Amino acid sequence: MKIFVPGRLCLFGEHSDWAGCYRRQNPDLGVGYTLLSGTNQGIYASVKPHPQQLILRTTLDDGSEKICTLPMEKQTLLVEAKKDSFFSYAAGVAYQFLTYFQVGGLEIDNYWTDLPIQKGLSSSAAICVLVARAFNQVYDLKLTLRGEMEFAYLGEITTPSQCGRMDQGCAYGNRPIAMIFDGDRTDIMELHVPKNLYFVIVDLGASKNTQKILSQLNRCYPVAEDEIQANVQKFLGKISYEFTEAAINALQAGDAKEIGQLMRQVQAEFDRYLIPVCASELTAPVLHKILDYEPIQDYIWGGKGVGSQGDGTAQFIVKNEESQQQVIEIIERDFPQMQCLKLIIYTSNKASKNTSE
Repeated sequence: MKIFVPGRLCLFGEHSDWAGCYRRQNPDLGVGYTLLSGTNQGIYASVKPHPQQLILRTTLDDGSEKICTLPMEKQTLLVEAKKDSFFSYAAGVAYQFLTYFQVGGLEIDNYWTDLPIQKGLSSSAAICVLVARAFNQVYDLKLTLRGEMEFAYLGEITTPSQCGRMDQGCAYGNRPIAMIFDGDRTDIMELHVPKNLYFVIVDLGASKNTQKILSQLNRCYPVAEDEIQANVQKFLGKISYEFTEAAINALQAGDAKEIGQLMRQVQAEFDRYLIPVCASELTAPVLHKILDYEPIQDYIWGGKGVGSQGDGTAQFIVKNEESQQQVIEIIERDFPQMQCLKLIIYTSNKASKNTSE
């Protein structure tokens, strides 16, 4: 059995997934709302059952292999999950399945990966979804997509990772979805586009401290103690919700120009409301330099930061397929430390890449 799981790009609504969950403690907070798309890149694996062990074999960029072999024993899997290693995510998911189901092991051969790691594209969530889908399909557990997402999430938070529930949206494959976060409740809507939309994702080749960003922002919840914290709650609630809703409408209308304008506007509002709480990370000079870089402006409709923001990854919506290539060539020529990926959100009448076969 072969399985493909893509990465996940948050187009709009970053941080609102965990912020919306604080409504459990403070119902006056706004609901979280995100617009996501699976990437065209991802993790490829072949899987088969193993009677007693979890075996994960992964091929690295240089052609070498890393192999992890663990007995299907809860305590051993839990210890590996807590290590915060490359294999922790698979161990965390296996631990959760062994807790809830009578399952044997798996042999997973991750023979190809073209998804960048630790670049805000949910590579760790993709691994978790892959392992959850493998257990589900190999042992015929009859879990829905939502069920696979839930076990992937439980597996990832078994590790030291502090991900939100948005990351596991990669379970839906190469299609756009919207997710609403209201306390403990998560709703998912599958979206449709009438024509192809073209994006460029840029690894800025710089550095950021995601843990610091999340720590500083989480201090603003569940109850604001000053105006700066109140502004964070305002942006991640009402303001972000309105931009995300407008972006969903534009996406389903195939209006790339409107999506670009919304990206520019939401980035300006993000900077206004969130930089004061974590200026050392969110001022992001490299991100803003590339967003405003004059030579690419004729080819793009707009752009913004990705994930937790900071100098990690940028995204642009471009005018067409030719513009997509032009933007990539200009950025990689003028900024050799940066790497670009293509993302195409295909029209709904084009079949997306199968998640399994």
